[in-house]
Amino acid sequence: MQRDQTALASPGTGPERDLLLAVAVLASGILSVVAGGVVRSEPAGPALQLAGIILLAAAVILAALALWHALRRRDLLSTLAGVLQHDAVPAFIAGSDGIIRLRNPAAAERRTPVPADTLAGALSDLLASPAPLLGRMQDELRAAGNAREHMVTRRGRFRLTASRIDPDLALWRLENVDASAPGGEGEQSPDVPLVSAGPSGAVLGCNDALRRLTGTRPRSLADIFGDSVPLSGRMQEVRLAQGTRRMFVVAVPVGDGRTDFRLFPSAAAGPGSPVAATPWDTFEDLPVPLLKVAPEGIVLAANREARVLLPMPIGPGTRLSDLLEGLGRPLIDWLSDICARRTTPTPQFLRGTGQYQDTFLRVTLSLAGEGEDTHLIAVLNDVTEHKSLEAQFVQSQKMQAIGQLAGGVAHDFNNLLTAISGHCDLLLLRHDEGDPDYGDLIQIHQNANRAASLVGQLLAFSRKQNLMPEIIDLRDTLSDLTHLLNRLVGEKISLTLTQEPALRCIRADKRQLEQVIMNLVVNARDAMPEGGEIRIETGNITFSNPLERDRATVPAGAYVAVRVIDRGCGIPAEKLTKIFEPFYTTKRPGEGTGLGLSTAYGIVKQTGGYIFVDSTPGQGTTFTLYFPAHDRPAAVVREERPEPPPLPPRKAEGVVLLVEDEAPVRAFASRALRLRGYSVLEADSAEAALDLLSDPNLAVDLFVTDVIMPGKDGPTWVREALAHRPDTKVVFVSGYAEDAFAEHKSAIPNSVFLPKPFSLNDLTTVVQRQLH
Repeated sequence: MQRDQTALASPGTGPERDLLLAVAVLASGILSVVAGGVVRSEPAGPALQLAGIILLAAAVILAALALWHALRRRDLLSTLAGVLQHDAVPAFIAGSDGIIRLRNPAAAERRTPVPADTLAGALSDLLASPAPLLGRMQDELRAAGNAREHMVTRRGRFRLTASRIDPDLALWRLENVDASAPGGEGEQSPDVPLVSAGPSGAVLGCNDALRRLTGTRPRSLADIFGDSVPLSGRMQEVRLAQGTRRMFVVAVPVGDGRTDFRLFPSAAAGPGSPVAATPWDTFEDLPVPLLKVAPEGIVLAANREARVLLPMPIGPGTRLSDLLEGLGRPLIDWLSDICARRTTPTPQFLRGTGQYQDTFLRVTLSLAGEGEDTHLIAVLNDVTEHKSLEAQFVQSQKMQAIGQLAGGVAHDFNNLLTAISGHCDLLLLRHDEGDPDYGDLIQIHQNANRAASLVGQLLAFSRKQNLMPEIIDLRDTLSDLTHLLNRLVGEKISLTLTQEPALRCIRADKRQLEQVIMNLVVNARDAMPEGGEIRIETGNITFSNPLERDRATVPAGAYVAVRVIDRGCGIPAEKLTKIFEPFYTTKRPGEGTGLGLSTAYGIVKQTGGYIFVDSTPGQGTTFTLYFPAHDRPAAVVREERPEPPPLPPRKAEGVVLLVEDEAPVRAFASRALRLRGYSVLEADSAEAALDLLSDPNLAVDLFVTDVIMPGKDGPTWVREALAHRPDTKVVFVSGYAEDAFAEHKSAIPNSVFLPKPFSLNDLTTVVQRQLH
């Protein structure tokens, strides 16, 4: 019957032993004192009595120390019991004598063939003779304070670890590696006989398939193979329950000096058949993917499982490097090192080559054969799903980081451009067209606007640009755009537009959507320098199930598809994953900024759509866009944005509180507003603005504030100020998009948004409309 998780006390062990010893010494001291009293009339009585008193004092001290040690040990076990209570891994607290003092609930639930009062009993369901393993670990524990061993058993692969927590106590944990490690050996078929052995040939564990095959639990490799040494990739005589049989052996080193031997039956290999005459075709039906590789890297043979796992064809003369890559060095160097025994044949993660780079394999090589027949056996495991999830996470992290960087850079550039273009506007107020400096100022202004457009593309990629979405009919939008696109592509290229008559509507920013189509068409044009045809096709499509591709998932539903197709040079597979990154371009310097596709990506994603690319080098490229479909009335009425009423011809007046942390922007804005007749109060932070407003006699008609500032942001300080000045109007300015704080802005009445960079007229017009 299993013990509970309280400390197990046993006379003669641990602190109880020390306490009994102290009590024995105490009793002997008392007896000595009594004996001294009996013989006190003798000459030696006083000396014996003094000795008894000394023994009594020593016994009391020893008893106190032993009691303190026992209480401390009990407190330690109580604390550990609470810590290990919820540990899902079986854990034991045992002394150096191997007796278990405490076990957690996961360990208490284990059923063993013998009482599990000791560590050997707790492992008796896994190992026939756990004493040698425990002895090695105890020696290592005393020397280093911790120990670890791997075990391959019929119930799977386990890891036993020990950590010293007290001079006489250690924590032991028994972890099932198969249950916790994806891609581990637990994925191997349980029907394949497997035995794990140490460097000396001692069997460390075996599975049920091997037990059934041999009819016993072997203790050494000699019990299975007799006097012969098992060689990987060769036929061996195996001792079975009903005699002997020749079987194919695959040996895989798994670290710590251990080797896993897998045995595969071969119906074609009868008794007496020579090893070298065994054809590889015999192993077609083996459930493990296997490759036979020459030291020069040529694939000599592959079984059916390997050919199914590897999507690329394997023909005569195929090299391993033609199938797999990703080691970081030539594969032939890896093979040479293993053949020369210069390195341990540890598993390596490799991927397919060329168009098969989405296939990931864990490859384990083992040396086989002798002399001229020396070769390597490669055992393959498919880890594509695991690597795909890892790559998806890394890609999402990279794109998020690039987006944050692009948004931050765009924000800072917008502040600089606001100051540049704003002060340029101030200079233009003092120069007319006849002034010699007028042309230079116009050039500064135009280039500042070009820079602002470039920054807008960065914001588009980071999905922080301003959108004005509306329900639009793509048939009208693309028809109107075709005239401009025909001029863009030139005379050598023809542009064909094919649209579905009953095309549904989408919700998007028409201006930004046109930018996406233009960028895609320009890229298609540049891919066909000798001319050709670009096709734009639209259509309705409904996904009854989610579409999963390119590490993205398109939910089920109705969509409008737009395809831009060219027959140009195409995009190599290794570059497809990078084309949407900002500033990545395959064009020569001066031919492109590398922002066209990243801008398209950002706009499509911010619109709620999806963009995919299919390309074959030398044949062409197809960009496919999916936008959620929207219903519309029978007649689409375009939303006409009403023109704001003209401003009254009156002199500007009012008090404006300008809050901006960027000094150049603040200087331009304050001068621009004063030129229009406003009284301007300046603050470089939200805290400074609130200090100014603490004066109840100060009258302020309008707040003009940046959104993002050190300390309190714009919406935060404005809400605090409006608590005492509820009728004050607000103008928010920011280098980010309005959507970045739309939720805050909607809760603030009488507020409008002005994006950076803004001109002198933009600023004064917005301020005047808010005040009048």
